[in-house]
Amino acid sequence: MDLVEVLPNRLHMLRFPIGQAYLWQDDGALTLIDAGNRESADAIEGAVRSLGLRPERLERIVLTHCHRDHVGAAAELAARRGARVLAHRLDAPVIRGERPVPEPVLLDWEVPLYAHGLTVSEAPPTPVDRELEDGDALGFGDGAYVVHAPGHTEGSIGVHLPRHGVLFTGDCVAAVGPVMLGVFNVDRARAIASFRRLAALRPATACFGHGDPLTVDTAAVLAKAVAETPA
Repeated sequence: MDLVEVLPNRLHMLRFPIGQAYLWQDDGALTLIDAGNRESADAIEGAVRSLGLRPERLERIVLTHCHRDHVGAAAELAARRGARVLAHRLDAPVIRGERPVPEPVLLDWEVPLYAHGLTVSEAPPTPVDRELEDGDALGFGDGAYVVHAPGHTEGSIGVHLPRHGVLFTGDCVAAVGPVMLGVFNVDRARAIASFRRLAALRPATACFGHGDPLTVDTAAVLAKAVAETPA
């Protein structure tokens, strides 16, 4: 796992072989955005300690959607540290293991990528302590709130921190190569609409589920990517 500083003393990316998570800190109180794969709990806690922070200060884990490379270690970290797990109401039953993971409608070029993604271990059933809705306040980051962004999954969300100009897009947007609509969507039209909605927030920093964060000309790059996305 790689640990990458995004904003000094505030935000770090934790990059795994497939996918990534983000660690936000408010005066030592910690929030994890997504949770890597199911084997990553020790690596995440090691990264926290390497920053001079305490894993027991992990207060919440916000899951952007129900896929295995995002839910992974959430259950174990929550059990260890008493953190609350938050996810959108529509993905919560999948995360808890009550419903199957929805199958995406794959474009031809996505098929081998999807097969590679399935090499990540399945996430265990994970309790969801709070089911989220669009616009819900999240209690960190000086006013972070939920932006429902369906299309990748029904309950996909973005997390917007307007006071800091930071937007976590989950897998609605990707930056593996150029910034683009995320792959493996259950509903491409809705995913494009969500991409448009997230870009309209005009963040200064965009953090994706896959690919390096965008910190320069972010709003303009997102707007251009939306405009160039075919229906």
